[in-house]
Amino acid sequence: MNSLAFTLSPSFASSHLRLPPRRTRCSCSLSAPVTRGNAKKNGSIILWFKQDLRIDDHPGLVAASDYQAVVPLYVFDRRILSRYSDEMLELLLFALRDLRKSLQEQGSNLMIRFGRAESVIQELLKEVEATHIFSEEEVDYHLCEVIYLVEHMLATIPTPERSPRKIFWQTPFYDIKNVKDMTESYEEFVKLQLPITSCLQPPVLPGASTDLDWGSLPTFDDLKEFMVQNKCHSRESWALIKETSAQSALRRKLSKFEGTYQNNSNLMKTKGSPLGGSVFVTQNPYVVGPGTNAVLNALAAYLRYLEGTARYDWQEVHDRLRTVETRDGASFAALFGRALHLGTVSRRRVYYEAIKYERERNAGFLSPFGYSAATVAAAVDAVCSMEWYWLLAQKSQIDHGAYSIRIWRWNGHLIQYTSVGHEGPAILLVHGFGAFLEHYRDNINSISEGGFRVWAITVLGFGKSEKPNIVYTELMWAEVLKDFIVEVVGEPVHLVGNSIGGYFVSIVACLWPVLAKSLVLINSAGNIIPQYTSLQFSEERRTSGMVWLGARILLFYLRLNIKSIVKNCYPTKAERADDWLTNAMLRAVSSLLVTSY
Repeated sequence: MNSLAFTLSPSFASSHLRLPPRRTRCSCSLSAPVTRGNAKKNGSIILWFKQDLRIDDHPGLVAASDYQAVVPLYVFDRRILSRYSDEMLELLLFALRDLRKSLQEQGSNLMIRFGRAESVIQELLKEVEATHIFSEEEVDYHLCEVIYLVEHMLATIPTPERSPRKIFWQTPFYDIKNVKDMTESYEEFVKLQLPITSCLQPPVLPGASTDLDWGSLPTFDDLKEFMVQNKCHSRESWALIKETSAQSALRRKLSKFEGTYQNNSNLMKTKGSPLGGSVFVTQNPYVVGPGTNAVLNALAAYLRYLEGTARYDWQEVHDRLRTVETRDGASFAALFGRALHLGTVSRRRVYYEAIKYERERNAGFLSPFGYSAATVAAAVDAVCSMEWYWLLAQKSQIDHGAYSIRIWRWNGHLIQYTSVGHEGPAILLVHGFGAFLEHYRDNINSISEGGFRVWAITVLGFGKSEKPNIVYTELMWAEVLKDFIVEVVGEPVHLVGNSIGGYFVSIVACLWPVLAKSLVLINSAGNIIPQYTSLQFSEERRTSGMVWLGARILLFYLRLNIKSIVKNCYPTKAERADDWLTNAMLRAVSSLLVTSY
């Protein structure tokens, strides 16, 4: 059944924007796409596009088309775009150009505005007298802040009757009625074999009003100029830090030591090194056009990689696939990750196209023993994993304990963190191997009460943060922490790292010293080698059959012995190695094995 999730909008407990528990959502059925001959509901709709830049498989657009007038809107809001790289900004412009063309073909248009979203929408409400605002539900805390400000603005509008109604929609991958009741074990979730909901076709939209100023798309140079307007000097310097990748920072660090740079030059040029692989976005060749049709065409080429082709555009996809396939299935995220991030294609559409092709290969039959093509497996595994971590992100925000869980999006991946305290110096707590931010659950509030603002993060690949199919290196993890400090904390921090987390924060302090006020290492681990050799990072991790088997054996061993192992790590407070902690660690490890191999 096609469904559209209508959720009550979240509000914030204070000016500090602490997100409240997310309320249970309900679903209502969608009818078939509306045609011009059908009766329309009274009222006009503002459909606010953010990271859903498509008309294909767009439940919000289908529901909005049932009204008399629809005004699709995209707002160039500096607060949202500040986290986009130059490459993403350029792709965004291409995607918006394609979206506007697609909407025009359906009888509508795309309105372009610049400024703060709440101000733009407030003015537009007066102009079009909208009765409803449709917006995709978000889990990214930064976007939730912007949405809250829009909602706050709507609540203050003096109207004779009532303010416009807010409707939040989703593209439901699974028909889950209450995410709060969802299991937190990915293995158990997979065993449920929930059916995937059907994709939606683009609707026919009400004609675009010629009286409205729809606005012009900016050039890339215009957009860059807009982004730097009114930006303070300190923010400019922080932007430069963000643009300094781990590779560049390491090269600069090595060049300070005579002879060391030359000795490591071959390492930096080798594809198999952490400096030349596809871990970082800037190293990934982008060949998939940002428009929906271009993405679907490239996806068709990707899925049919084993067949060969005479088409030049498909051959290019195949060449790029081989370049970025650093491990089995890694090419899918490298080629299509940014399209999924911009929302030019839905996860559900990718799944549908992959399964459709798999049926074509096997005379309509789906084998219970796996997929017949590696590319089909890569696409299905990737989007199912993304959907799982999206659901986990929703679930984590329903109930708040001693501190709230927030979501930060890094290169399109969902990462969990928390923030406690409003005054004092900033402290960032980084956990150890196999752990997550909750390992500091007894420390976060007590440190905050001592007059500090405390952040704790579950780094990429651990706990309930997303576990994408990429090559994990210490440089990548250090880059995650660096971007978190720049984008989320916004000022230098006192770095605290436990176990391998101590290694990560040491790299951050070494490569970007301006970010670190101090460094606290707790039972630190990692490649700690005397003198300067600690900068010679290990090669990229690749998954072999032996590694896969070893991981399964390790998981079996941990299931039998994890409680005693963890108790040894708590010699003075063994009771802290309780069932909650050990079960959470096992779930995290199991999810890592299932979603990353």
